[in-house]
Parts: sequence; structure tokens; C-alpha cells
Amino acid sequence: MVTLNRIYTRTGDKGATRLATGATVSKASLRVETYGAVDETNACIGLARLHTAGGPLDDILARIQNELFDLGADLATPAKPDEIEGEVLRILDSQVARLEQEIDHLNGALPALASFVLPGGSPAAAALHLARTVARRAERVAVALMDSGEAVSGPAFRYLNRLSDLLFVAARAANDQGRADVFWRSGATR
Repeated sequence: MVTLNRIYTRTGDKGATRLATGATVSKASLRVETYGAVDETNACIGLARLHTAGGPLDDILARIQNELFDLGADLATPAKPDEIEGEVLRILDSQVARLEQEIDHLNGALPALASFVLPGGSPAAAALHLARTVARRAERVAVALMDSGEAVSGPAFRYLNRLSDLLFVAARAANDQGRADVFWRSGATR
């Protein structure tokens, strides 16, 4: 359990923050940007849950919100070559597999797509589409972090990739199992 007695530390007053390892980095670092986008995704899911409360998606979203804190901890703790498994909180392949199972389950009840889906429909679907786009941004920043030579665990990156897929099918499920999806009409307003 984490205990937070002080909310402000003044560390950020000069544009710096500390990673979980205690290392001081710029608040503009790609690592901080990555777990910041994960935090934004979590906040978007929290808003979506205002519209899914009591419904079949809510338990999935509640679990994901908790796992996003785990993902943030994973991303805030750069891997060390000599790291012992279980020593640091990391996303696991089993969590990625669970997302895949949920995607398959949700998608199995949806009609096939004949066009791209516009973000919208029900309030829950619109909020889930917003969460999806923020999750995609987190994934892009994670790629930039890896491209810069920084380590990101494979399961953490795969979790981010699957999360946006899950949020997409969850948005369709929230749109009356896809029946209320709003579809792109190519060139319709020319």
C-alpha cells in the first residue's frame, strides 16, 4: 500500500520529477510523457465509467484502471539488465492475454464492420473512443521512448497496444452492440 502524507514536494518547481528508481529527470522526458499519457488514459476511462456503471463493461474498465497504475509504475521504473523477476512491479503477459480474451469476447458479439467508425454514438461510446485515442498516443510516445534507446518492457508495450483495441470494441459494445455506431461516409460532404 502506498502512503501519501504530502501532496507537494517542490521537486517539480524547476521542471524536474523523480522516477520510481529515485532518478531525477525532466518533466518533459519521453518516459514521463509516456506514463503521463497512461495516466490521461486512466482519467478518460474514469469518465467513461460514469456512463457504464452497473453495466457489463464496468468490471472490465475498473480492472483496467487499476492495471494502468501498474503500467505507470512499470514505465516509471526503467529496466535494469540484472533485474530479478518479481523485484519490480511489471505488466505481465497474462494481463495482455486477458485483454486479448476480452477483445475477442466483446468483438464476437458485434456485427462486422463495412466502414470506419466515427467516435460517437452513446455517451459511453464517445468517452471510450476518447480513451482509445489517448491510449494510442501513449503507445506512440512509448515507441518514441524505445526509439531513443530507453527500455520499455515487452508486456507493457503489448498491453498498451491491446488496450486501445479493447477500448475500440468496448465503444462499439456501448453503442448497443454496434447497432448505434456512427459510420464514416467517405466524401459525403463534398
